[in-house]
Amino acid sequence: MKHKKSFFLTLFFAAAMLLPLSGCGETDYFQYVSDCRSDLFLARTEDFEVTVSCLTREYPFAQDGYAGALGKTVEATLVENTLSDATYEIYFLEDVPRGGEMSFRSVSSDRYYSRGVEEFPKDTISLRIVRDGKSQEIAATSVKNQKTLSPFAALEFALSAEKDAVKKLTSGNRFAGELHVRLIRRDKNYYYVGIVDRNKRTVCMLLDSETGKVLARREKLD
Repeated sequence: MKHKKSFFLTLFFAAAMLLPLSGCGETDYFQYVSDCRSDLFLARTEDFEVTVSCLTREYPFAQDGYAGALGKTVEATLVENTLSDATYEIYFLEDVPRGGEMSFRSVSSDRYYSRGVEEFPKDTISLRIVRDGKSQEIAATSVKNQKTLSPFAALEFALSAEKDAVKKLTSGNRFAGELHVRLIRRDKNYYYVGIVDRNKRTVCMLLDSETGKVLARREKLD
């Protein structure tokens, strides 16, 4: 009897995990996320810094209050310590290395490369950087630690802090807007959460990445 009871308890908790985090019969706000940066990988050398971002984003991307179909992309940016006119290529060293030439962006003075993926990397990424034909291999490491909240957990903290704004955009189990959740790195990790309505008004929040506390808030019109 004891084993039988344990078996049914296991089934109960397994079924509970499959329910939407927003609760049974309530709005599943996670389906309205149109832009999610779930991880960042960093690598530094004497000459440059490389950042690889893991993005789940609608395409084409537009901050218009509507969430579209999503796709997974990795984006790499390279910033030189001393700006030069060198040509850079980047390759992700998987079973079959994939990559290519990085384009220079004059506005941000960095090199950029992106490609679609089926799955995101974890923990570390092995990269080959080619500068004017000369290559070197480096490892980019995730900025996340064991205390870093998941994007979904960060979103729940943000929605809880903005109950009134969220309520105004919710009718029944539908949400008239889109949500952005981005892991960012400055002196430490933070989360940016944006709530965008159909008039392109955005409530922007900066959250502590480990506690979910809202550190800053502002509103803007795009």
